[in-house]
Amino acid sequence: MKLCLLLNVIDPKIGGVMIMGDRGTGKSTTVRSLVDLLPEIKVVAGDAFNSDPDDPEVQGMEVREKLMKGEELPVMSTKINMVDLPLGATEDRVCGTIDIEKALTEGVKAFEPGLLAKANRGILYVDEVNLLDDHLVDVLLDSAASGWNTVEREGISISHPARFILIGSGNPEEGELRPQLLDRFGMHAQVGTVKDAELRVKIVEERARFDRNPKEFRESYKAEQEKLQQQIYSARSSLSAVTIDHDLRVKISKVCAELNVDGLRGDIVSNRSARALAALKGRDKVTTEDIATVIPNCLRHRLRKDPLESIDSGLLVIEKFYEVFA
Repeated sequence: MKLCLLLNVIDPKIGGVMIMGDRGTGKSTTVRSLVDLLPEIKVVAGDAFNSDPDDPEVQGMEVREKLMKGEELPVMSTKINMVDLPLGATEDRVCGTIDIEKALTEGVKAFEPGLLAKANRGILYVDEVNLLDDHLVDVLLDSAASGWNTVEREGISISHPARFILIGSGNPEEGELRPQLLDRFGMHAQVGTVKDAELRVKIVEERARFDRNPKEFRESYKAEQEKLQQQIYSARSSLSAVTIDHDLRVKISKVCAELNVDGLRGDIVSNRSARALAALKGRDKVTTEDIATVIPNCLRHRLRKDPLESIDSGLLVIEKFYEVFA
């Protein structure tokens, strides 16, 4: 779970993480703690869409218009945003609203940005994603697929960039996810309750230590956290230089083909994740071990469900991996 989250921070194009697991296994805690590790990005100051001053693909319309006029834009650095999507959120709260009265009386497009605008170039976290209303799921699917959010009301249409890392968590007991939504997540992590008594005691003690003095607890891990932050920062910088051999790519695609994985997302995500892991480890070349580490999380949720199959889908992926990679 932690590795999947880190890889998505290093390469947001992996496409997010779906975390499924029992109640009380620290899914939400882990995702929310990711905020402290997120690196800084350059944004246009005062812009509601966190527009990138250098990349037109992730700029709002106002910023684009200013650039075309040759205006100088104020630029600032800010931490990558993490936005929580509440289960009870309305479509207007998620997508944003258009002030029709202002548009008619003053002749201007008055747009009130929603959560998708805030999440642009950041992380959108949906807790209990399998309980999300179907119409909101459709909105997320559209935005995740196109990278843009379009709001249309009474003949007025406004679009803005909405490129975000989609992170979802849920409990399998509360129902399965729609296959279309499941396929949108780049990686899938399965979390179980710890069975080792010693480890459970350690978790309970750490929790008690945190409750007693949160500040002191954070201080005790400060050095480790800063080291990890630095590791993420250098991995993001060196990612473009990481290569993966052609024969390894062929073998990844062979695994996907022999497992009857629908579409090509599995191939793409496995390649991206392996490169991100190599960058995290400070190497410029992907090894077989990197692929072995990430491929179960990239493919397990893309296999066709067989109701008579008792074996875990992650194990099926690992078995096929060892068969193909010999």
